[in-house]
Parts: sequence; C-alpha cells; structure tokens
Amino acid sequence: MGVAQILTEMKNELEGTVKFIFQPAEEGAPKGEEGGAELMLKEGVLKNPTVDAIFGLHISDDTPVGQIEYRPQGIMASVNSFDIKVTGKQAHGSAPWSGIDPIVTSAQIINNIQTIVSRNMPLTRQAAVVTVGVINGGVRNNIIPEEVTMQGTIRTLDEEMRQLIFRRLKTVIESTAASNGAVAELTINKGYPITYNDPELTAQMLPTLEETAGKENVILINAITGAEDFSFFQKEIPGLYFFLGGKAPDREAAGHHTPDFYIDESGLKLGVVTMSNLVIDYFSQAKGN
Repeated sequence: MGVAQILTEMKNELEGTVKFIFQPAEEGAPKGEEGGAELMLKEGVLKNPTVDAIFGLHISDDTPVGQIEYRPQGIMASVNSFDIKVTGKQAHGSAPWSGIDPIVTSAQIINNIQTIVSRNMPLTRQAAVVTVGVINGGVRNNIIPEEVTMQGTIRTLDEEMRQLIFRRLKTVIESTAASNGAVAELTINKGYPITYNDPELTAQMLPTLEETAGKENVILINAITGAEDFSFFQKEIPGLYFFLGGKAPDREAAGHHTPDFYIDESGLKLGVVTMSNLVIDYFSQAKGN
C-alpha cells in the first residue's frame, strides 16, 4: 500500500504504467476452490494493459532489518501437497494377527519414503524435501483401526527431480502397503512451480537494490525450500522476487509459521523504497533502450 501511494502521487512523472496486484489466497485456496496467482492469471491479471515485468518481495524474520536477500534463477522451491489413505482390516488390539494393521503400515511408509530423497535424488544438483506433517488413525487404545490417513508436502528446486519424487512416492507407498497386506492410495495435489528469478532482469535491477539498501546489505543467498505462488506470474513474464529484512536486532528469529513469529515493522520502510525505486529505474532503463 505504501508503494501504491508513492507511485500514484508521482504517476505523471513515471515513464510507463504500473499495475498493483493485491493477491488473495497465496497460501492456497480452500479445498475445492480456486484462488491465488493461478486464478488471477486465468482472469487476465497480466493483460489490459499487458505487463512486461513483475517485482515482489517477502519480509523475513531471520534477515536483519536493513538487508535484502536475492538470488537469480530458482530462489524458492516448487511445492505439492499429498494425501495418503492406508486401508487395512480392523481387529482387536489383543489379536493383531486377525487383522491388517494400517498404523504399523503407515509407520513403515513414513520411514520408507525418507529414502526417496536420501537414495534417489541427485542432491548435488538441487535440494529436495518430502515431509509427512499429518497422520490420523485409531479411535481407542485396544482397537486396530481399519484406516489411517496422512498428509505431507513435496519441495524441489528441479522439475526432473520433482517428477521422479512423484513416481517414487507412488511406488514406495503402494509397495510398502502391499507387503503388509494393506492397500494405500496416494493423491498428489496440484501445487506451485519453482519461484524463478529471470537472470537478465535480476542482473538489470541488482544496482537498484544495492543503491537503495547499500551494497553491503544486499546478500546473495542459496535457494530455500519454502514456496510462493508468485511463481505462477514468473512462468508468464520475467520476474524478480526477493526477501526483505524484518529481524529486530534484540530478538532471535523464531521462524515463520510458528507461534513466536515476530517482525520488526521498521524494516517495512526499506521495502517500500526499494519497490518504488525498482519501478522508477526499470522505466528509466526501458526508455534509455
């Protein structure tokens, strides 16, 4: 909103047209609904007028206030959530041999899918992560249930590795279940692509980042396995996405998506100035060309 106010007040001085995108449902639309950047693209957000380049930022609670972090090419991972349903045969806990235990089967599945990253991924190329974050099963201490459900996430920085994980996940899950006499169903949900910073646009705008924050405060980072649906915009047009410092000097970073998450709002000022300067300088360079 700060950037919108500044650029709107100086609109007669700008050498081009600015489109502000206010994006709902970045963390994902409710189940069964559409939302976020992908839906906005479908509805023509980059048309009328046509958008030539896009800039975005994300404030970070582990980056000191006053710093900017960037990376050309892949800066954040692709992401897909997945659901697993393991079906066995219910039995009394005192006689497990009379049933098929989906809880034991699920425990083996969780352990076995960890080998996908450690034994199947070429990790010297890029990072990859497979995490199970939810497991539900059972109703009573002395009953072996019929069903267990699990949910997890897949993160990769390489599309070939992403597809290999999809294939191996299906094989490992179904084979592990079959070895226990159970049945497992895997559903891989539609996710986000890699957040990919256009190398030419990044190089073009790096001087702006350095002049705004100070060269010593603009840090080249390794890619991270978080994800961002800004990546859908970058699939269509050149984009630059970077991180803005929000860590207070007197606090330890608690981490995003944790109960103790904290942002020092004094860091927002640099974000407003940087985004404004990116637009002004981009137009200036375009006119010069």
